Amino acid sequence: MIHIVLHDAKDTVGVAVVEGIKAGTELKAWIMDEDKTITVRAVQDIPIGHKVALKDMSVGDTVFKYGIDIGKVVAAIKAGEHAHVHNIKTKRW
Repeated sequence: MIHIVLHDAKDTVGVAVVEGIKAGTELKAWIMDEDKTITVRAVQDIPIGHKVALKDMSVGDTVFKYGIDIGKVVAAIKAGEHAHVHNIKTKRW
């Protein structure tokens, strides 16, 4: 079962595409552009449609989704954590 979808191998977050992801779940992530899968363990519950960190990221790192820069890390994020407005902000302001 695919739990997370991402477009580009350089993406640092993927999107949860199933409901009920619980901390501790081994997640299968599909990289669409390469038609391959990787795995990451959820360390927090992740709501459907929300982002999951695919690698550890530090404050100031750029976040990539769909192969595009979507913002910067404002609070350290561990692989498998929920990536959202509490730890990612736009670079526009």
